Amino acid sequence: MYGPVEDGGFLIPPVPYQEIDPQFYRQRVIDPTGEPAGTVVVDTPKRFLYVIEPGGTAMRYGVGIGREGFAWQGEGVIHWRQAWPRWKPPNEMVARQPELAKYSIENGGMEPGLKNPLGARALYIFQNGEDTLYRLHGNPEWRSIGKAVSSGCVRLMNQDVIDLYTRVPQHARIVVYQ
Repeated sequence: MYGPVEDGGFLIPPVPYQEIDPQFYRQRVIDPTGEPAGTVVVDTPKRFLYVIEPGGTAMRYGVGIGREGFAWQGEGVIHWRQAWPRWKPPNEMVARQPELAKYSIENGGMEPGLKNPLGARALYIFQNGEDTLYRLHGNPEWRSIGKAVSSGCVRLMNQDVIDLYTRVPQHARIVVYQ
């Protein structure tokens, strides 16, 4: 499940899953949310993302979340999905971290690839027709799973985000609990 994967012309390295708490492995569980099938649920305190399935089950993924002051909560839709996306940090992030200016929106972002912070896939969260600037995305930093370290987005291991991408259609409902 966490072995090497060739995808989109990139060879994603294996994840040393033995170094990750097994609760964060991708697994099918009894649905703890009560949300309708097809809904994506992020349980921020527990560091899990669920894709609710018919029949009372859910696929659960371990995630990394936004650090204090950067988390988003609410309800929205997955309005756009992208394989091997370009990373374009928002202007607010560039202002906090000027070294990211070379990847700014104005400069066209960072090329897709193994070092790109969005990883192998990104699912873009919109609310009321507006981009929230929050994403569900892959990430090369598997050590961040189960932690609150990001600038607000929900991180998954690249192997998990590829699986998630196959399960979540565009315009799926998403609920993020704090």
